[in-house]
Amino acid sequence: MAKGLNKVMLIGHLGNDPELRTTASGQSVSNFTVATSENFKDASGSWQDRTEWHRIVAWGKLAEICNQYLKKGRQVYIEGRLQTRSWDDNKSGEKRYATEIVCTDMQMLGSPKEQGNGGGYGDAGHSQERPQYNQMPRDARQQSPSGNTSQPSGPAMEQDKDDLPF
Repeated sequence: MAKGLNKVMLIGHLGNDPELRTTASGQSVSNFTVATSENFKDASGSWQDRTEWHRIVAWGKLAEICNQYLKKGRQVYIEGRLQTRSWDDNKSGEKRYATEIVCTDMQMLGSPKEQGNGGGYGDAGHSQERPQYNQMPRDARQQSPSGNTSQPSGPAMEQDKDDLPF
């Protein structure tokens, strides 16, 4: 039986370009922020907007991918776990805390046209494919059990991608 669950899923916009650095052991780490917003009616019936800022940290190959493709303002899906770090402040001697989301999966959302400032996908912009971390190769997705790579057809395949709820 599981002793607990620590899982975070966010859809929001990047507040800054990712900052990539390398640890002393040679591992890549990328830090950035993501803003999520919600609208609600207050007690007087007026609509209010609330924005929450989340610190994100990604490690290894995912950190490199985030640094290469993500830009400020880009809409993104982040999945990961909450982690709180503590340290002693050198100046004041006080104990400091930071809660962040350790990213384990990332997907870029929206199209390059919607992102502004050119918004493309860096080097991947030429193919107009959306890079995703842990994405299955295209030919593996379309291959049938018999090894035939032809596209399936029929009524089930007539559904447009825009009709999907996600």
